[in-house]
Amino acid sequence: MNEKYVVPTGFKVISGGQSGADQAGLDWAIAHDLPHGGWCPKGRRSEDGPIDTRYQLVETPGANYLERTEWNIRDSDVTLIFTLTDKLDGGSKMTVELADKLGKPWRHIHPRVHPKYIASFLAKHNATIVNIAGKRESLAPGIAKWVAGMLDQSIDVVR
Repeated sequence: MNEKYVVPTGFKVISGGQSGADQAGLDWAIAHDLPHGGWCPKGRRSEDGPIDTRYQLVETPGANYLERTEWNIRDSDVTLIFTLTDKLDGGSKMTVELADKLGKPWRHIHPRVHPKYIASFLAKHNATIVNIAGKRESLAPGIAKWVAGMLDQSIDVVR
Protein backbone atom coordinates (compact mmCIF):
# COMPACT_ATOMS: atom_id res chain seq x y z
CA MET A 1 0.00 0.00 0.00
CA ASN A 2 1.21 3.49 -0.83
CA GLU A 3 1.83 5.39 2.42
CA LYS A 4 1.17 8.68 0.61
CA TYR A 5 -2.12 10.09 -0.59
CA VAL A 6 -2.03 10.58 -4.34
CA VAL A 7 -3.70 13.85 -5.22
CA PRO A 8 -6.83 13.34 -7.31
CA THR A 9 -8.03 15.53 -10.14
CA GLY A 10 -9.40 18.76 -8.74
CA PHE A 11 -7.22 18.66 -5.61
CA LYS A 12 -7.00 22.05 -3.88
CA VAL A 13 -5.56 23.37 -0.64
CA ILE A 14 -7.46 26.09 1.20
CA SER A 15 -6.78 27.99 4.41
CA GLY A 16 -7.43 31.26 6.18
CA GLY A 17 -4.00 32.74 5.47
CA GLN A 18 -2.80 33.24 9.06
CA SER A 19 0.95 32.96 9.70
CA GLY A 20 2.17 29.48 10.60
CA ALA A 21 0.14 26.41 9.62
CA ASP A 22 -2.28 28.25 7.28
CA GLN A 23 0.40 29.91 5.17
CA ALA A 24 2.50 26.73 5.19
CA GLY A 25 -0.35 24.88 3.50
CA LEU A 26 -0.74 27.59 0.88
CA ASP A 27 3.02 27.79 0.30
CA TRP A 28 3.17 24.01 -0.06
CA ALA A 29 0.41 24.09 -2.69
CA ILE A 30 2.14 26.89 -4.60
CA ALA A 31 5.49 25.04 -4.49
CA HIS A 32 3.79 21.95 -5.95
CA ASP A 33 1.87 23.92 -8.59
CA LEU A 34 -1.46 22.96 -7.06
CA PRO A 35 -4.55 25.14 -6.87
CA HIS A 36 -5.07 26.95 -3.58
CA GLY A 37 -7.47 29.45 -2.08
CA GLY A 38 -9.84 29.93 0.79
CA TRP A 39 -11.39 32.69 2.84
CA CYS A 40 -9.48 35.27 4.88
CA PRO A 41 -10.75 38.07 7.13
CA LYS A 42 -11.72 41.41 5.62
CA GLY A 43 -8.59 43.52 5.19
CA ARG A 44 -6.56 40.32 4.67
CA ARG A 45 -5.90 40.47 8.41
CA SER A 46 -3.23 38.26 10.02
CA GLU A 47 -1.03 38.56 13.09
CA ASP A 48 1.94 39.89 11.11
CA GLY A 49 0.09 42.38 8.90
CA PRO A 50 -1.92 42.07 5.69
CA ILE A 51 -1.85 38.63 4.06
CA ASP A 52 0.33 38.63 0.94
CA THR A 53 -1.63 38.95 -2.31
CA ARG A 54 0.24 35.95 -3.79
CA TYR A 55 -2.23 33.87 -1.80
CA GLN A 56 -5.44 33.57 -3.80
CA LEU A 57 -7.77 34.21 -0.89
CA VAL A 58 -11.16 35.89 -0.86
CA GLU A 59 -12.01 38.29 1.95
CA THR A 60 -15.03 37.59 4.12
CA PRO A 61 -17.46 40.48 4.70
CA GLY A 62 -16.21 40.86 8.29
CA ALA A 63 -12.79 40.97 9.94
CA ASN A 64 -13.64 38.17 12.38
CA TYR A 65 -11.32 35.14 12.26
CA LEU A 66 -14.15 32.76 13.15
CA GLU A 67 -16.12 33.66 10.02
CA ARG A 68 -13.24 32.69 7.73
CA THR A 69 -12.57 29.56 9.78
CA GLU A 70 -16.17 28.42 9.47
CA TRP A 71 -16.36 29.21 5.75
CA ASN A 72 -13.15 27.31 5.01
CA ILE A 73 -14.43 24.27 6.91
CA ARG A 74 -17.76 24.52 5.09
CA ASP A 75 -16.10 24.70 1.67
CA SER A 76 -13.66 21.81 2.21
CA ASP A 77 -13.98 18.04 2.27
CA VAL A 78 -11.74 17.70 5.33
CA THR A 79 -9.77 19.87 7.74
CA LEU A 80 -6.26 19.11 8.98
CA ILE A 81 -5.44 20.95 12.21
CA PHE A 82 -1.68 21.21 12.84
CA THR A 83 -0.24 21.93 16.29
CA LEU A 84 3.13 21.23 17.90
CA THR A 85 1.50 19.77 21.02
CA ASP A 86 -1.17 17.13 21.47
CA LYS A 87 -3.46 19.69 23.16
CA LEU A 88 -6.07 21.61 21.20
CA ASP A 89 -6.79 25.11 22.49
CA GLY A 90 -7.72 28.58 21.28
CA GLY A 91 -8.52 28.83 17.58
CA SER A 92 -7.55 25.20 16.97
CA LYS A 93 -10.13 24.01 19.50
CA MET A 94 -12.72 26.32 17.94
CA THR A 95 -11.92 24.82 14.52
CA VAL A 96 -12.85 21.38 15.88
CA GLU A 97 -16.08 22.73 17.36
CA LEU A 98 -17.05 24.36 14.07
CA ALA A 99 -16.17 21.24 12.06
CA ASP A 100 -18.29 19.11 14.39
CA LYS A 101 -21.17 21.61 14.13
CA LEU A 102 -20.96 21.46 10.32
CA GLY A 103 -20.58 17.66 10.26
CA LYS A 104 -17.20 17.91 8.52
CA PRO A 105 -14.35 15.45 9.11
CA TRP A 106 -11.21 16.76 10.78
CA ARG A 107 -7.94 15.35 12.06
CA HIS A 108 -5.57 16.79 14.64
CA ILE A 109 -1.96 16.47 13.46
CA HIS A 110 0.85 16.86 15.98
CA PRO A 111 4.44 15.56 16.12
CA ARG A 112 3.42 12.13 17.45
CA VAL A 113 1.16 11.53 14.42
CA HIS A 114 2.86 9.60 11.61
CA PRO A 115 2.39 11.06 8.10
CA LYS A 116 0.76 7.80 6.94
CA TYR A 117 -2.25 8.70 9.13
CA ILE A 118 -2.71 11.93 7.20
CA ALA A 119 -2.63 9.93 3.96
CA SER A 120 -5.14 7.35 5.21
CA PHE A 121 -7.48 10.07 6.54
CA LEU A 122 -7.43 11.88 3.17
CA ALA A 123 -8.02 8.60 1.32
CA LYS A 124 -10.86 7.56 3.64
CA HIS A 125 -12.70 10.78 2.81
CA ASN A 126 -11.70 10.93 -0.89
CA ALA A 127 -10.49 14.44 -0.14
CA THR A 128 -10.11 16.87 -3.02
CA ILE A 129 -10.46 20.14 -1.09
CA VAL A 130 -8.26 20.12 2.01
CA ASN A 131 -8.47 22.89 4.60
CA ILE A 132 -5.18 23.46 6.42
CA ALA A 133 -5.60 25.01 9.85
CA GLY A 134 -3.66 25.18 13.07
CA LYS A 135 -1.36 27.27 15.19
CA ARG A 136 0.03 30.60 14.12
CA GLU A 137 3.80 31.00 13.99
CA SER A 138 4.04 33.28 17.06
CA LEU A 139 2.36 30.65 19.25
CA ALA A 140 4.24 27.70 17.74
CA PRO A 141 7.63 28.81 16.36
CA GLY A 142 8.74 26.50 13.56
CA ILE A 143 5.27 25.16 12.79
CA ALA A 144 5.28 26.37 9.15
CA LYS A 145 8.41 24.37 8.30
CA TRP A 146 7.07 21.32 10.13
CA VAL A 147 3.68 21.48 8.35
CA ALA A 148 5.38 21.63 4.92
CA GLY A 149 7.46 18.59 5.83
CA MET A 150 4.42 16.64 7.01
CA LEU A 151 2.54 17.44 3.78
CA ASP A 152 5.58 16.33 1.74
CA GLN A 153 5.70 13.05 3.65
CA SER A 154 1.99 12.31 3.36
CA ILE A 155 0.85 13.61 -0.04
CA ASP A 156 2.14 12.51 -3.44
CA VAL A 157 1.81 15.05 -6.23
CA VAL A 158 1.92 12.84 -9.32
CA ARG A 159 2.38 14.62 -12.63
